[in-house]
Amino acid sequence: MFTTENITFVLEIIGTVAFALSGVTVALDKKMDLLGIIILGLSPAIGGGIIRDLVLGIHPPKAFQNPVYATVAIMAILIFCLPRVLDFFAKHRKFYDSLMLVSDAIGLGVFTAVGVAAAFHISEEYSMFLYIFVGVVTGIGGGVLRDTMASVDPYVFVKHFYGTASIIGAVFCVICWRLLGESTAIMLCTVLVIVLRLLAAKYRWKLPKPQMPDYSTGKLKRKSASQYRKKN
Repeated sequence: MFTTENITFVLEIIGTVAFALSGVTVALDKKMDLLGIIILGLSPAIGGGIIRDLVLGIHPPKAFQNPVYATVAIMAILIFCLPRVLDFFAKHRKFYDSLMLVSDAIGLGVFTAVGVAAAFHISEEYSMFLYIFVGVVTGIGGGVLRDTMASVDPYVFVKHFYGTASIIGAVFCVICWRLLGESTAIMLCTVLVIVLRLLAAKYRWKLPKPQMPDYSTGKLKRKSASQYRKKN
């Protein structure tokens, strides 16, 4: 029988595997050894959930209470790192890139919805802001940890419509929760975030990037804020 708890658990497993693979991608690009690959794969797979539980006051976080999430993530990482698997992806680079994009989108959608659900399960008396915040931090928190440890600019701050998709999905989930019920809200939120993320990647949707004006030459030439700070 498909209960809400079963659906949520299945989605969490799917999201865990999806985000683990996204971590492996970054680790391979950084030419890390097997331990580094496992750690960087685990970061997005369970990192967002750990941050979520700390915010909600769940001690110890569920990732440590139930090792199934970390176990599944490590198994997925090890399978992905098999020589034959890596050789296959090396020969089919376009398929590999597409798989990583889809995996990242699935992870973002699943964990955004699961984060909102976790907050609602603690109490339905919280403010809307908390539900949205917990959903977003669950969706993007692990990825920020992954990118920080890999010494790269966090994906959420520089790539097209990543964090924004999570925010929209979390808001949508909170609204649907009271109108359509828990299961429907979780599924619709997951699908919405995945679709937004894939469309953003396809059509290069981006938020505006304000730049600091440069009046030093007498011309209205714009430069980035980081360039301005370096000069001053």
